[in-house]
Amino acid sequence: MKKNTLAAGIRDLRDRMKLDQKSYRVYSILRVLVILIAVRSFFTGNFENVALCLLSLVLFLGPVFAEKTLKIDIPQLFQVIIYLFIYAAWIMGEIENYYTIFPGWDTMLHTLNGFLCAAVGFSMVYLLNQKSENINLSPFYLAMVAFCFSMTIGVIWEFFEFTMDQVFHLDMQKDFIVKTISSVTLDPKNSQTPYVINHITRTIVETADGSQHVIEGGYLDIGIIDTMKDLLVNLVGAIVFSVFGYIYLKHEEAAAGKAAAAAMAQADEKMTKKGQRMVQTGQMIADGFLVKPLNETEVRKREDEVRKIKDEQKKGKGENSGQNARNRRKSRRRRKKQEAKLSMPQEGQQLKQRTAEGESEE
Repeated sequence: MKKNTLAAGIRDLRDRMKLDQKSYRVYSILRVLVILIAVRSFFTGNFENVALCLLSLVLFLGPVFAEKTLKIDIPQLFQVIIYLFIYAAWIMGEIENYYTIFPGWDTMLHTLNGFLCAAVGFSMVYLLNQKSENINLSPFYLAMVAFCFSMTIGVIWEFFEFTMDQVFHLDMQKDFIVKTISSVTLDPKNSQTPYVINHITRTIVETADGSQHVIEGGYLDIGIIDTMKDLLVNLVGAIVFSVFGYIYLKHEEAAAGKAAAAAMAQADEKMTKKGQRMVQTGQMIADGFLVKPLNETEVRKREDEVRKIKDEQKKGKGENSGQNARNRRKSRRRRKKQEAKLSMPQEGQQLKQRTAEGESEE
Protein backbone atom coordinates (compact mmCIF):
# COMPACT_ATOMS: atom_id res chain seq x y z
CA MET A 1 0.00 0.00 0.00
CA LYS A 2 2.79 2.40 0.92
CA LYS A 3 4.64 1.57 -2.30
CA ASN A 4 1.53 2.36 -4.35
CA THR A 5 1.07 5.63 -2.48
CA LEU A 6 4.72 6.60 -3.05
CA ALA A 7 4.54 5.72 -6.75
CA ALA A 8 1.31 7.72 -7.13
CA GLY A 9 2.93 10.68 -5.38
CA ILE A 10 5.95 10.57 -7.70
CA ARG A 11 3.67 10.35 -10.76
CA ASP A 12 1.70 13.34 -9.48
CA LEU A 13 4.89 15.40 -9.10
CA ARG A 14 6.02 14.45 -12.60
CA ASP A 15 2.62 15.47 -14.01
CA ARG A 16 3.00 18.83 -12.30
CA MET A 17 6.41 19.25 -13.94
CA LYS A 18 4.72 19.05 -17.33
CA LEU A 19 3.03 22.39 -16.66
CA ASP A 20 6.41 24.03 -17.39
CA GLN A 21 7.46 22.38 -20.64
CA LYS A 22 10.95 23.90 -20.85
CA SER A 23 12.01 22.84 -17.38
CA TYR A 24 10.33 19.45 -17.87
CA ARG A 25 12.38 18.78 -21.01
CA VAL A 26 15.59 19.58 -19.12
CA TYR A 27 14.47 17.35 -16.25
CA SER A 28 13.64 14.48 -18.65
CA ILE A 29 17.06 14.64 -20.34
CA LEU A 30 18.95 14.76 -17.05
CA ARG A 31 16.84 11.96 -15.58
CA VAL A 32 17.65 9.66 -18.52
CA LEU A 33 21.36 10.46 -18.16
CA VAL A 34 21.27 9.76 -14.41
CA ILE A 35 19.49 6.44 -14.95
CA LEU A 36 22.04 5.37 -17.56
CA ILE A 37 24.92 6.26 -15.21
CA ALA A 38 23.18 4.35 -12.39
CA VAL A 39 22.87 1.26 -14.60
CA ARG A 40 26.53 1.52 -15.61
CA SER A 41 27.58 1.91 -11.97
CA PHE A 42 25.48 -1.09 -10.95
CA PHE A 43 27.10 -3.40 -13.49
CA THR A 44 30.58 -2.15 -12.58
CA GLY A 45 29.88 -2.86 -8.90
CA ASN A 46 30.11 0.79 -7.77
CA PHE A 47 27.03 0.85 -5.53
CA GLU A 48 28.03 4.12 -3.88
CA ASN A 49 27.54 5.86 -7.22
CA VAL A 50 24.20 4.09 -7.63
CA ALA A 51 23.13 5.61 -4.31
CA LEU A 52 24.25 9.08 -5.49
CA CYS A 53 22.20 8.64 -8.66
CA LEU A 54 19.09 7.70 -6.68
CA LEU A 55 19.63 10.68 -4.40
CA SER A 56 19.90 12.95 -7.46
CA LEU A 57 16.61 11.62 -8.84
CA VAL A 58 14.92 12.39 -5.51
CA LEU A 59 16.41 15.90 -5.39
CA PHE A 60 15.11 16.58 -8.92
CA LEU A 61 11.58 16.39 -7.47
CA GLY A 62 12.38 19.04 -4.84
CA PRO A 63 11.26 22.20 -6.71
CA VAL A 64 7.86 20.83 -7.80
CA PHE A 65 7.30 19.31 -4.34
CA ALA A 66 7.93 22.75 -2.81
CA GLU A 67 5.50 24.31 -5.30
CA LYS A 68 2.75 21.85 -4.40
CA THR A 69 3.30 21.92 -0.63
CA LEU A 70 3.85 25.66 -0.16
CA LYS A 71 1.48 26.79 -2.98
CA ILE A 72 4.13 28.89 -4.66
CA ASP A 73 5.38 29.44 -8.19
CA ILE A 74 9.07 28.80 -8.87
CA PRO A 75 10.19 30.40 -12.18
CA GLN A 76 11.25 28.02 -14.94
CA LEU A 77 14.76 29.49 -15.10
CA PHE A 78 15.23 28.90 -11.37
CA GLN A 79 14.04 25.29 -11.70
CA VAL A 80 16.35 24.59 -14.66
CA ILE A 81 19.37 25.99 -12.80
CA ILE A 82 18.52 23.86 -9.75
CA TYR A 83 18.36 20.72 -11.94
CA LEU A 84 21.67 21.58 -13.62
CA PHE A 85 23.28 22.37 -10.26
CA ILE A 86 22.26 18.98 -8.82
CA TYR A 87 23.56 17.18 -11.90
CA ALA A 88 26.81 19.15 -11.97
CA ALA A 89 27.50 18.65 -8.25
CA TRP A 90 26.51 15.02 -7.68
CA ILE A 91 26.83 13.34 -11.07
CA MET A 92 29.56 15.25 -12.92
CA GLY A 93 31.46 16.32 -9.81
CA GLU A 94 31.37 13.20 -7.64
CA ILE A 95 30.77 10.33 -10.08
CA GLU A 96 32.57 11.63 -13.19
CA ASN A 97 35.40 13.14 -11.08
CA TYR A 98 35.07 16.68 -12.46
CA TYR A 99 36.27 18.04 -9.11
CA THR A 100 39.65 16.48 -9.84
CA ILE A 101 39.74 16.88 -13.64
CA PHE A 102 38.76 20.56 -13.60
CA PRO A 103 40.28 22.47 -10.63
CA GLY A 104 37.76 25.32 -10.95
CA TRP A 105 34.69 23.07 -10.92
CA ASP A 106 34.25 23.23 -7.14
CA THR A 107 34.77 27.01 -7.12
CA MET A 108 32.13 27.51 -9.82
CA LEU A 109 29.55 25.40 -7.98
CA HIS A 110 30.15 27.12 -4.63
CA THR A 111 29.69 30.52 -6.30
CA LEU A 112 26.44 29.36 -7.86
CA ASN A 113 25.39 27.85 -4.54
CA GLY A 114 25.82 31.22 -2.83
CA PHE A 115 23.68 32.84 -5.51
CA LEU A 116 20.92 30.20 -5.36
CA CYS A 117 20.79 30.09 -1.55
CA ALA A 118 20.47 33.88 -1.46
CA ALA A 119 17.57 33.57 -3.91
CA VAL A 120 15.89 30.97 -1.67
CA GLY A 121 16.38 33.07 1.49
CA PHE A 122 15.18 36.20 -0.28
CA SER A 123 12.08 34.41 -1.59
CA MET A 124 11.19 33.01 1.84
CA VAL A 125 11.10 36.45 3.45
CA TYR A 126 9.53 38.01 0.34
CA LEU A 127 6.64 35.52 0.56
CA LEU A 128 6.17 36.39 4.23
CA ASN A 129 6.18 40.07 3.33
CA GLN A 130 3.58 39.56 0.59
CA LYS A 131 1.19 37.30 2.48
CA SER A 132 1.15 39.05 5.85
CA GLU A 133 -0.81 42.25 6.38
CA ASN A 134 1.01 43.08 9.63
CA ILE A 135 4.57 42.69 8.35
CA ASN A 136 6.19 45.20 6.04
CA LEU A 137 9.93 44.62 5.88
CA SER A 138 12.25 47.07 4.17
CA PRO A 139 14.20 46.13 1.01
CA PHE A 140 17.49 46.40 2.92
CA TYR A 141 16.22 43.98 5.57
CA LEU A 142 15.17 41.44 2.93
CA ALA A 143 18.53 41.72 1.16
CA MET A 144 20.38 41.29 4.48
CA VAL A 145 18.33 38.19 5.36
CA ALA A 146 19.06 36.71 1.92
CA PHE A 147 22.78 37.32 2.39
CA CYS A 148 22.86 35.84 5.91
CA PHE A 149 20.79 32.83 4.86
CA SER A 150 23.17 32.06 2.00
CA MET A 151 26.27 32.36 4.18
CA THR A 152 24.69 30.19 6.88
CA ILE A 153 24.00 27.43 4.36
CA GLY A 154 27.60 27.74 3.12
CA VAL A 155 29.00 27.36 6.64
CA ILE A 156 26.72 24.39 7.41
CA TRP A 157 27.91 22.70 4.23
CA GLU A 158 31.55 23.14 5.27
CA PHE A 159 30.66 21.56 8.64
CA PHE A 160 29.18 18.64 6.70
CA GLU A 161 32.33 18.26 4.58
CA PHE A 162 34.55 18.36 7.68
CA THR A 163 32.42 15.72 9.41
CA MET A 164 32.52 13.40 6.42
CA ASP A 165 36.31 13.78 6.17
CA GLN A 166 36.85 13.06 9.85
CA VAL A 167 34.37 10.19 10.25
CA PHE A 168 34.61 8.41 6.89
CA HIS A 169 38.13 9.56 5.88
CA LEU A 170 36.95 11.20 2.67
CA ASP A 171 38.52 14.25 1.06
CA MET A 172 35.58 16.59 0.54
CA GLN A 173 37.67 19.49 1.84
CA LYS A 174 40.32 19.25 -0.84
CA ASP A 175 43.97 19.52 0.21
CA PHE A 176 46.50 21.94 -1.29
CA ILE A 177 50.28 21.81 -1.59
CA VAL A 178 51.79 24.92 0.06
CA LYS A 179 55.41 26.07 0.13
CA THR A 180 55.19 28.23 3.27
CA ILE A 181 53.70 27.53 6.69
CA SER A 182 53.43 29.66 9.81
CA SER A 183 52.51 28.11 13.17
CA VAL A 184 53.00 28.87 16.85
CA THR A 185 52.92 25.11 17.46
CA LEU A 186 56.41 24.86 15.96
CA ASP A 187 57.80 27.61 18.18
CA PRO A 188 60.43 25.88 20.40
CA LYS A 189 60.13 28.58 23.08
CA ASN A 190 56.32 28.31 23.36
CA SER A 191 56.11 32.09 23.29
CA GLN A 192 53.12 32.32 20.92
CA THR A 193 55.45 33.58 18.22
CA PRO A 194 54.60 32.23 14.74
CA TYR A 195 57.37 29.99 13.46
CA VAL A 196 57.68 30.47 9.69
CA ILE A 197 59.11 27.90 7.29
CA ASN A 198 59.61 29.16 3.73
CA HIS A 199 60.49 27.49 0.41
CA ILE A 200 59.35 24.00 1.35
CA THR A 201 60.17 21.58 -1.47
CA ARG A 202 59.33 18.22 0.10
CA THR A 203 57.65 16.77 3.17
CA ILE A 204 58.44 13.32 4.59
CA VAL A 205 55.79 11.63 6.73
CA GLU A 206 56.79 8.67 8.93
CA THR A 207 54.19 6.32 10.39
CA ALA A 208 54.33 4.14 13.52
CA ASP A 209 55.29 1.04 11.53
CA GLY A 210 58.35 2.82 10.15
CA SER A 211 57.08 3.39 6.62
CA GLN A 212 57.64 6.76 4.94
CA HIS A 213 55.46 8.81 2.62
CA VAL A 214 56.99 11.63 0.61
CA ILE A 215 54.97 14.69 -0.42
CA GLU A 216 56.78 16.33 -3.31
CA GLY A 217 56.50 20.06 -3.99
CA GLY A 218 55.84 21.34 -0.49
CA TYR A 219 53.73 20.80 2.60
CA LEU A 220 50.19 19.35 2.51
CA ASP A 221 47.56 21.78 3.74
CA ILE A 222 44.65 19.82 5.24
CA GLY A 223 41.53 21.48 3.82
CA ILE A 224 41.68 24.96 5.37
CA ILE A 225 42.51 26.76 2.11
CA ASP A 226 39.71 24.93 0.29
CA THR A 227 37.23 25.84 3.05
CA MET A 228 38.14 29.53 3.01
CA LYS A 229 38.03 29.62 -0.80
CA ASP A 230 34.58 28.01 -0.82
CA LEU A 231 33.22 30.48 1.72
CA LEU A 232 34.75 33.41 -0.18
CA VAL A 233 33.10 32.51 -3.50
CA ASN A 234 29.86 31.75 -1.63
CA LEU A 235 30.14 35.30 -0.27
CA VAL A 236 30.47 36.67 -3.81
CA GLY A 237 27.36 34.82 -5.03
CA ALA A 238 25.36 35.93 -1.99
CA ILE A 239 26.34 39.59 -2.41
CA VAL A 240 25.47 39.59 -6.13
CA PHE A 241 21.93 38.34 -5.61
CA SER A 242 21.34 40.44 -2.50
CA VAL A 243 22.33 43.63 -4.36
CA PHE A 244 20.08 42.93 -7.32
CA GLY A 245 17.27 41.84 -5.00
CA TYR A 246 17.56 45.13 -3.14
CA ILE A 247 17.46 47.08 -6.43
CA TYR A 248 14.37 45.16 -7.54
CA LEU A 249 12.51 45.86 -4.28
CA LYS A 250 13.42 49.55 -4.31
CA HIS A 251 12.12 49.80 -7.87
CA GLU A 252 8.95 47.92 -6.87
CA GLU A 253 8.53 50.15 -3.81
CA ALA A 254 8.83 53.30 -5.92
CA ALA A 255 6.28 51.98 -8.42
CA ALA A 256 3.78 51.36 -5.61
CA GLY A 257 4.04 54.90 -4.21
CA LYS A 258 1.33 57.56 -4.15
CA ALA A 259 2.49 59.32 -7.31
CA ALA A 260 3.84 56.21 -9.01
CA ALA A 261 3.37 57.26 -12.62
CA ALA A 262 4.75 60.76 -12.26
CA ALA A 263 7.56 59.75 -9.94
CA MET A 264 8.66 56.89 -12.18
CA ALA A 265 8.56 59.12 -15.26
CA GLN A 266 10.75 61.75 -13.58
CA ALA A 267 13.06 59.07 -12.18
CA ASP A 268 13.47 57.48 -15.59
CA GLU A 269 14.34 60.84 -17.14
CA LYS A 270 16.94 61.66 -14.51
CA MET A 271 18.31 58.16 -14.18
CA THR A 272 21.62 57.51 -15.84
CA LYS A 273 22.04 54.76 -18.39
CA LYS A 274 24.05 52.77 -15.87
CA GLY A 275 21.26 53.08 -13.30
CA GLN A 276 18.66 52.00 -15.85
CA ARG A 277 20.72 48.94 -16.73
CA MET A 278 21.03 48.07 -13.04
CA VAL A 279 17.25 48.27 -12.58
CA GLN A 280 16.59 46.23 -15.72
CA THR A 281 19.11 43.59 -14.62
CA GLY A 282 17.55 43.46 -11.16
CA GLN A 283 14.10 43.05 -12.71
CA MET A 284 15.35 40.27 -14.99
CA ILE A 285 17.01 38.40 -12.11
CA ALA A 286 13.90 38.78 -9.96
CA ASP A 287 11.65 37.47 -12.73
CA GLY A 288 13.95 34.49 -13.23
CA PHE A 289 14.64 33.58 -9.59
CA LEU A 290 12.07 35.18 -7.28
CA VAL A 291 9.56 32.67 -5.92
CA LYS A 292 6.05 34.15 -5.77
CA PRO A 293 2.96 33.05 -3.82
CA LEU A 294 -0.11 31.64 -5.56
CA ASN A 295 -3.60 32.79 -4.63
CA GLU A 296 -6.53 30.38 -4.39
CA THR A 297 -7.61 31.02 -7.98
CA GLU A 298 -4.12 30.28 -9.31
CA VAL A 299 -3.87 27.14 -7.17
CA ARG A 300 -7.21 25.85 -8.51
CA LYS A 301 -6.17 26.68 -12.08
CA ARG A 302 -2.92 24.75 -11.63
CA GLU A 303 -4.77 21.76 -10.14
CA ASP A 304 -7.18 21.79 -13.11
CA GLU A 305 -4.24 21.78 -15.52
CA VAL A 306 -2.64 18.84 -13.70
CA ARG A 307 -5.98 16.99 -13.78
CA LYS A 308 -6.28 17.65 -17.50
CA ILE A 309 -2.81 16.19 -18.09
CA LYS A 310 -3.74 13.07 -16.12
CA ASP A 311 -7.02 12.68 -18.06
CA GLU A 312 -5.17 12.96 -21.37
CA GLN A 313 -2.70 10.31 -20.22
CA LYS A 314 -5.55 7.97 -19.20
CA LYS A 315 -7.31 8.61 -22.50
CA GLY A 316 -4.10 7.87 -24.39
CA LYS A 317 -3.61 4.65 -22.45
CA GLY A 318 -7.23 3.65 -23.17
CA GLU A 319 -6.83 4.31 -26.87
CA ASN A 320 -3.58 2.37 -26.92
CA SER A 321 -5.15 -0.56 -25.11
CA GLY A 322 -8.13 -0.53 -27.50
CA GLN A 323 -5.80 -0.40 -30.50
CA ASN A 324 -3.76 -3.25 -29.06
CA ALA A 325 -6.92 -5.32 -28.60
CA ARG A 326 -7.95 -4.70 -32.22
CA ASN A 327 -4.48 -5.64 -33.40
CA ARG A 328 -4.62 -8.87 -31.41
CA ARG A 329 -8.00 -9.77 -32.93
CA LYS A 330 -6.70 -9.09 -36.44
CA SER A 331 -3.61 -11.21 -35.83
CA ARG A 332 -5.80 -14.10 -34.55
CA ARG A 333 -7.96 -13.92 -37.67
CA ARG A 334 -4.87 -13.93 -39.89
CA ARG A 335 -3.49 -16.98 -38.09
CA LYS A 336 -6.78 -18.83 -38.52
CA LYS A 337 -6.83 -18.06 -42.24
CA GLN A 338 -3.25 -19.25 -42.62
CA GLU A 339 -3.99 -22.43 -40.71
CA ALA A 340 -7.05 -23.03 -42.90
CA LYS A 341 -4.98 -22.56 -46.07
CA LEU A 342 -2.34 -24.94 -44.78
CA SER A 343 -4.89 -27.54 -43.78
CA MET A 344 -6.69 -27.54 -47.19
CA PRO A 345 -3.89 -29.30 -49.18
CA GLN A 346 -3.57 -31.88 -46.45
CA GLU A 347 -7.30 -32.63 -46.54
CA GLY A 348 -7.17 -32.90 -50.38
CA GLN A 349 -4.26 -35.30 -50.21
CA GLN A 350 -6.09 -37.46 -47.66
CA LEU A 351 -9.18 -37.53 -49.92
CA LYS A 352 -7.06 -38.67 -52.92
CA GLN A 353 -5.51 -41.42 -50.82
CA ARG A 354 -8.92 -42.66 -49.68
CA THR A 355 -10.20 -42.62 -53.30
CA ALA A 356 -7.16 -44.54 -54.54
CA GLU A 357 -7.54 -47.11 -51.79
CA GLY A 358 -11.22 -47.62 -52.71
CA GLU A 359 -10.42 -48.13 -56.40
CA SER A 360 -7.68 -50.68 -55.59
CA GLU A 361 -10.10 -52.65 -53.43
CA GLU A 362 -12.58 -52.83 -56.29
